[in-house]
Amino acid sequence: MDFTRFQVLTFDCYGTMIDWESGIFSALRPLLAAHGKTVSDSRILEIYSELEPVQQQGRFRPYRQVLETVARGFGEKLGFVCSDEQARSLPDSLPNWKPFPDTVPALKRLKTRFKLAVISNVDDDLFAASARQLEVAFDHVITAQQAQAYKPSLKIFRLAMERIGMPSQNILHVGQSIYHDVIPAKAMGLSTAWMKRASPRPGAGATVAVSGSPDLEVSDLEQLADLAV
Repeated sequence: MDFTRFQVLTFDCYGTMIDWESGIFSALRPLLAAHGKTVSDSRILEIYSELEPVQQQGRFRPYRQVLETVARGFGEKLGFVCSDEQARSLPDSLPNWKPFPDTVPALKRLKTRFKLAVISNVDDDLFAASARQLEVAFDHVITAQQAQAYKPSLKIFRLAMERIGMPSQNILHVGQSIYHDVIPAKAMGLSTAWMKRASPRPGAGATVAVSGSPDLEVSDLEQLADLAV
């Protein structure tokens, strides 16, 4: 890939920069244990990938509400009733989800050459908590709350491109999810880098398992920075 034509790198956040699988486990393992349920990590991610996209369709709801409904959905699927407090435990855990070890050093390297942007399926206040941990000033932050739509909707990508104000050929989108990121970004004419991080559910993680054709595949942000800077 010729990185000289790119002026802006846009990033998915959770799963790409922030370790959302560990974050999901931190909230859902205690919830499942409290109801006597033993579920493998890969099955937790599979159920999550089934529940979340359904809640992101139709009339827009804040991501905090989406996550509460996902937690309740685990109860419905596995045969228990999730209390209000337990439902809140999933969105309440998000501000504590940590970046991958490679994320911050790589972002700082990439910032020396490119403008950086975030396109994330999240509420503004929830991302603000994550942004403090990423330690880089992003030039643009586009959230589902701002677009009133969740990826893979093209609406959030259109808003991002409007804000960034550059031709598609000058933008590279980086994401962990083929479903949420690679397919819609390519539909918008963007080049894509698939962040294929290790997962108990290889190739999909907590997202819908689909096939796609990214322009580049990397295992982490360090590898991307080595190629780009």
